[in-house]
Amino acid sequence: MILGIGTDLANIERIAGVLARHGDRFRNRVFTEVEQAKAERRADVAGTYAKRWAAKEACSKALGTGLRMGIAWKDMAVSNLPTGQPVMQVTGWAAERLAAMTPEGHEAVIHVTLTDDHPWAQAFVVIEARPCCAP
Repeated sequence: MILGIGTDLANIERIAGVLARHGDRFRNRVFTEVEQAKAERRADVAGTYAKRWAAKEACSKALGTGLRMGIAWKDMAVSNLPTGQPVMQVTGWAAERLAAMTPEGHEAVIHVTLTDDHPWAQAFVVIEARPCCAP
């Protein structure tokens, strides 16, 4: 069953401007070390950050809260499988919210997809509950 769906569209040029103005202060407030390492070794640094920004926004929407109620930017983190497929991990309050919205006897699976077409970066997040165990 679907527990939540979220989407976000980010302007890559806007994120590039924020990076230019605020640099490490912005990076360290919003992105995990893994996310920063991935972005900094890409040809399109700003585009990579913009996709991850959009993914965090989309995830917060799928959790039903938006970026309020205690969710921190770093509570949602995008990494990639060896195949390149993006995956979302949640910690802190985001993980607590996910656990609270997951029905007993189910496990939550977060699906995320990212795309960009300059100057836009887009993310979709779907949170699925799969039966897993006896209640």
